[in-house]
Amino acid sequence: MDRTQIDALVAKFQSGELSRRGFIRQATALGISAGAAGMLVGTTTAQDATPAASPVASDEVVSIAPMSREDVDAAIREEFDISDPEVTGGQVIYGSTTDIATMNLLISSDVYSGRVGGLVFEYLVGGNPVDGSLTPGLADTWDVAEDGLTYTFNLNPNVTWHDGTPFTAADVIFSFDITLAEDTLSPRRGSVLEMLESYEAIDDFTVQLVALDRFATFLENTVGLVAIMPMHIWQDVPAADWGTDPGSTGQDASRVVGTGPMTFVEWVQESNVTLEKHPDYWDTTQEMVIDTFTFRVIAEASSLTQSLLTGEIDYSEVSFAEAPTLLDNPDLNIVPFDTLGVNWYAANQDPSRTELFTDARVRQALMYALDRNLLAEQVYNGYAIQANGTQPVLSVAYQPDDINTVYDFNVDMANQLMDEAGWIDEDGDGIREMNGEPFSFECLFSEGVATYEQQLPYMQQAWAEIGIDMQPTVVPFTALLDATDTGDFQMAVFGFNWSIDGGQNAMFGCDFLPPQGFNSMRYCNEEYDALAAEAERTLDPDERVDILTEASNILNDEAAAGYIVFRQTIGGGRATLHNFYPNGYDFMWWIPYAWTEVQ
Repeated sequence: MDRTQIDALVAKFQSGELSRRGFIRQATALGISAGAAGMLVGTTTAQDATPAASPVASDEVVSIAPMSREDVDAAIREEFDISDPEVTGGQVIYGSTTDIATMNLLISSDVYSGRVGGLVFEYLVGGNPVDGSLTPGLADTWDVAEDGLTYTFNLNPNVTWHDGTPFTAADVIFSFDITLAEDTLSPRRGSVLEMLESYEAIDDFTVQLVALDRFATFLENTVGLVAIMPMHIWQDVPAADWGTDPGSTGQDASRVVGTGPMTFVEWVQESNVTLEKHPDYWDTTQEMVIDTFTFRVIAEASSLTQSLLTGEIDYSEVSFAEAPTLLDNPDLNIVPFDTLGVNWYAANQDPSRTELFTDARVRQALMYALDRNLLAEQVYNGYAIQANGTQPVLSVAYQPDDINTVYDFNVDMANQLMDEAGWIDEDGDGIREMNGEPFSFECLFSEGVATYEQQLPYMQQAWAEIGIDMQPTVVPFTALLDATDTGDFQMAVFGFNWSIDGGQNAMFGCDFLPPQGFNSMRYCNEEYDALAAEAERTLDPDERVDILTEASNILNDEAAAGYIVFRQTIGGGRATLHNFYPNGYDFMWWIPYAWTEVQ
């Protein structure tokens, strides 16, 4: 690598002759890694183009956690007009068409496991449902050193595990060890590893983390991702075996031990999960009013709605098709809200599995062939919008007017792109071929999701119009996850919920393949990786949004993933269920405040 060439490139960027994207493209061509190129961009605004020095920990404290638990509780009560319970105890039943995948929050990757497991297990930090900001969790406060690299977390000394064992810093260190193990089943390993230099226990109630650099979202991508697990329960279980351990499958209730406001009772798979109020919960601001929480699986969406209407369940997500008919029902409280969610499909770009989707023109054609506004109106009943770009509605980087390529419905463009990619219907059977191989594939989707049952036949028909044969295949959700984790699939349809901070490396980064990330597509673009690395190190919020928008344009221009719609979620609760306030930050945050008239 020629240092003279690098310096010349830096000079061109500083003078404005090269754009950020041009700089990164030429830097990677010189052999500079994508991450290093992104870091160079962040440091070349100064006269000295020498990359920043390696992190050095500092002991001087400059900031602490902004709100106490009591202040957070007060803000929540004011914002949501929380009512005091007229009765205590009783049971709240949450109905779902999809079962959880695991009772182990550290390795969970699906929404429902996160919702249920989040009542049993906890993190060092929590989230504020008012604005999405970070709040105290198992850590009461945290200090940040002057260098912006060293974070010191002060743990609550009164926390115990549900079996009475004291919670200490050793549990935190153990949880990070498992998350970062090479054979871990945690999909968050990549996100944590790219930011964390080191971590250690200072004493029983103090933990210190040192960042690799000054990151805008260090807390969100480290302590905000690692669920804390009891070392005394799990220390003898290899990381690779956590998925099948009875403590994850729920077969041994004595191994499902957390610190949260509810304790685990049982999980009857494809039927129900039962939790009970923890009588000695340490955080009095989040102590449960109810005695029992039940997660009940009702496979058919129509049966789920009927159960809500009859009072067999207390709340659920409401289907887009049925929501309008329920809005005026006095026995129900229907709450539509914007989310960080997207409905999308992953087209496998690993050529060792399939070469159908390795050409960006093919992926672009698939997008142009879909009338996503039609899907938003007819399948999602208006509770969704066409997804332009990759940043969802509640993201800080949602900038739909700045998206380069908008894939509005255009069959002619789709056909043109398929022709350019070399896929031609040579035998007149209606299916395009290349070298005698038809463009035919299987698309997996999860059972029990009403929207998919409408959406997949439409996608099949729309793609058939441009000579593509797609066969929808319904599978259990766990089978879908297994297939996408191992890469043994061609295409799969998902729902996904992002975080508010706009970082999307966990889905699109080259190093974030499942099960240690969410890059099911096996997509890789070094230019994107470099921009993502730069965004992580950009502390100015407006500048960071600009970089994230540029990164999103790369993904969108290449149709890295098939983003179909940004959807709302619709919560439906019985009128007898009080303080029911699901929102886009957290569907379940209100559970500690919930009380029910039905005893």
